[in-house]
Amino acid sequence: MWRQARWDEDLLLERGKRSSAGPLIPFEDQFNEIEIKIPENLLRKDEPSIPTLSEIEVVRHYTRLSQMSYGVDLGPVPLGSCTMKYNPKMLDLIAMDPRIVELHPLQDIDTVQGILEIIYLTERWLAEITGMDRCSFQPPAGAAGEFAGALMIRKYHLDRGEERDEMLIPDSAHGSNPASAAMAGFKVVRIPTGPDGEVSIEALKASVGSRTAGIMLTNPNTLGIFESRILEISDIVHGAGGLLYYDGANLNGIMGIARPGDMGFDIVHLNLHKTFATPHGGGGPGGGVVCARGELVDYLPRPLVERKGNKYYWDYECKKCIGTVRAFYGNIVPVVRTFAYIAMLGPQGLREVSEVSVLNTNYFIKKILEKPYYELPYAPEKPRKHEVVISASKIAKETGVTTEDIAKALLNEGLHAPTIYFPLIVSEALMVEFTETEPREVIETYAEIL
Repeated sequence: MWRQARWDEDLLLERGKRSSAGPLIPFEDQFNEIEIKIPENLLRKDEPSIPTLSEIEVVRHYTRLSQMSYGVDLGPVPLGSCTMKYNPKMLDLIAMDPRIVELHPLQDIDTVQGILEIIYLTERWLAEITGMDRCSFQPPAGAAGEFAGALMIRKYHLDRGEERDEMLIPDSAHGSNPASAAMAGFKVVRIPTGPDGEVSIEALKASVGSRTAGIMLTNPNTLGIFESRILEISDIVHGAGGLLYYDGANLNGIMGIARPGDMGFDIVHLNLHKTFATPHGGGGPGGGVVCARGELVDYLPRPLVERKGNKYYWDYECKKCIGTVRAFYGNIVPVVRTFAYIAMLGPQGLREVSEVSVLNTNYFIKKILEKPYYELPYAPEKPRKHEVVISASKIAKETGVTTEDIAKALLNEGLHAPTIYFPLIVSEALMVEFTETEPREVIETYAEIL
């Protein structure tokens, strides 16, 4: 195990003040000409603060920073609800193919039939995986997919002449759920978690009514527990005239085993950068696919890819849809990666992804509970799915060592810390998610150090 170290590296501006090296570029002979062409109010009054450095100083600076960088190619990143799985290098090669990256969204459709077919097939596969009818790749990331889904729910009710302005959200939900609902104009109604770690049915029944627009749920939930009463939840919300929205952040725990559509969900968003092995963050871009079934399909963001004979084309018809939520067609490179990922694994491979993910989680639980330091809140007898939330409250009470201290200690050991202090319903929470790509030895080492 590599123990974390760091360079005593200054900022380039700080280093430049002390450096005696660096090129001297004579601008004086061109300055008058430039000054004439730039309006007076746009000219600098002082010289720009640009560091003077030699080439080797710059090279060493960025090389040292790269040595302090950490990612899934170096070690585990068990951030709960982030699904930081390894991104296969084969997908990098495919995504960087000039025939992909050099395409332009304004090209004639006759010249981009290949990429349109990939989008078309990927949509069908994701619809099958989720139990939906159609999917739109417009939203660029997860929260954008949530927002699009919330807008679809709002427009659906407005078209029916119903003034429904309340969105039900469990207290264990990701913070982007209430944020997306609020941005879409809804009042957020908090539904508490019961002692069994699932949505309180009694509280749900007491909260639904004529103003209920829908409920935003993650299943498995943020505790890693499967909502076993999801069909009852569906009946309650639908019975009140509301819709079910599925946050796909935790699909990695049930992919190929259970489908949101079969649970009663009407709208689903997926994070391609989680479940389908496309990179996160700066390695992205992300993909927040939003899917729907039945009459909700009419509200999906446009355009969608359609097929007529052997030709693919963009369908912009938007009688009821919420319009366009992203320039052109959304982030297409993650779609290409997802297409290749699904094609390589196949249906059985996708199922095994979730099975191994769940196995890794429960193996970690077994190892971490071998010693009496951490607690498993909410129904410890229940198996967890893709992730688990453990509590360090016992350690904090007995020693004063907090979850934050533990996270920093993990960093000192060369390991990435898990998600901490979330969800808020667990005191001194550490949310750990080992994906299917982590070997057993890594899980054992992590549990031992933790």
